[in-house]
Amino acid sequence: MGSKTPENEGRNGGTDEPPSSPANATGGEPRGAHLSRDGDGSLGDDGGDDDGDADNGACAAPLSLTGQPGSETTSKKKNKKRKKSKKKASSLTQSSPPRIPLSELFPPGQYPVGEIQSYAPVENTARTTAEEIRYQGRTHLEDDSLLNDYRKAAEVHRQVRRWTQEFARPGKTLTEIAEGIDDGVRALLGNDGLEPGAGLVSGLGFPTGLALNHCVAHYTPNPGQKEIILQSSDVMKVDFGVHINGWIVDSAFTMSFDPCHDNLLAAVKDATNTGIKNSGIDVRISDVSAAIQETMESYEVEINGKTFPVKPVRNLSGHNIKQYQIHGGKSIPFVKTKDQTKMEEGEIFACETFGSTGRGMTIDGPGVYGYGKDLDAPKRITSHLASARSLYQKINENFGTLVFCRRYLERLGVERYLAGMNNLVSQGVVEMYQPLMDIEGSYSAQFEHTFLLRESGKEVISRGADY
Repeated sequence: MGSKTPENEGRNGGTDEPPSSPANATGGEPRGAHLSRDGDGSLGDDGGDDDGDADNGACAAPLSLTGQPGSETTSKKKNKKRKKSKKKASSLTQSSPPRIPLSELFPPGQYPVGEIQSYAPVENTARTTAEEIRYQGRTHLEDDSLLNDYRKAAEVHRQVRRWTQEFARPGKTLTEIAEGIDDGVRALLGNDGLEPGAGLVSGLGFPTGLALNHCVAHYTPNPGQKEIILQSSDVMKVDFGVHINGWIVDSAFTMSFDPCHDNLLAAVKDATNTGIKNSGIDVRISDVSAAIQETMESYEVEINGKTFPVKPVRNLSGHNIKQYQIHGGKSIPFVKTKDQTKMEEGEIFACETFGSTGRGMTIDGPGVYGYGKDLDAPKRITSHLASARSLYQKINENFGTLVFCRRYLERLGVERYLAGMNNLVSQGVVEMYQPLMDIEGSYSAQFEHTFLLRESGKEVISRGADY
């Protein structure tokens, strides 16, 4: 939710000196004058004026030299101006659907801080003495500009997902929901992403994912696919990212409309929060994974009279994030491993967990979720297809190494790109991503947060009142 910068609407405290104006021409003192004399700053004179005008509209109006009541114009103007300020402050709320850019909701340009958690003590470990690595890590997330951009992206995510939780209901198509999320992110960032290079400044971190039921992850409605209508029996994972200058907030949640799925969602949410709680500088990732697994496997869910254990999906994992790179090279599995890799200061992680009532393993499903340019791909390519060369230029201009989908290409006006895209994939410069499926008839859930490992503590930057 948007917060307001408190405005100081009070008056400066009055002086302890009595007012210098003479007594009322009609005799005695004006109403409220004894309060001013006794030092009540709210009713007293500001000092320095000899005309004795009352500072509060409730006080009696002063008399002119002719004995007639003085003008109340000044008092009315002050009151009118004060009311106008209150009205302006109260109007700073987000619309539904969200379309007001955050730059208007937060005029000072400062965005809410995420949840700060202190690091848990780590037994039998010692901090590394590689000072140069630590120095780089400390400076990485202590830059005020980077932090503020990250917090802005997180606030965009919170506001858009709040609208999504209200809008996404049975009977809506997945295209309606996905495009609503996409349009909300772009509107709040104040960047439609249509000009060359604009998408690299800010925008969607990856294609908005709306995976249903046994589709565990990596589904987005693309042109040419059969339209899907959300049903009351569905369990829908909503996974979208917001980036500013390539720094991505990756956060996800699950929606269901049948109470029989509540325990599945509770298990996965609890597992994600457990993973975040156990994460920290110098913590072995395998220890985080073990805590996630123990938490998730302590739940079971009853669906249609049959009880299912909640299984962590073994071949998916959380991950660290780098600039313009959603998967930075480190992974947080949902089951314990023997990997001794540690988390380090200055790193950014997306702690996500997937739980399933099926096998707890995924395979590639039909269709295409999206594409991503390889990190080591050259700036230019050679190809016998002109469409491949022009498409590659379009990818570099608008997405770089960010993952994108066909829906985003067509929004930019790109046509007849499939042959060129297949050529880029065959050359290995672009990778294709498919939907990830568990066994049919099973249900799966996902919850995810992005957190920063800062020197003072970990900031769960995407944390909101909803999860």
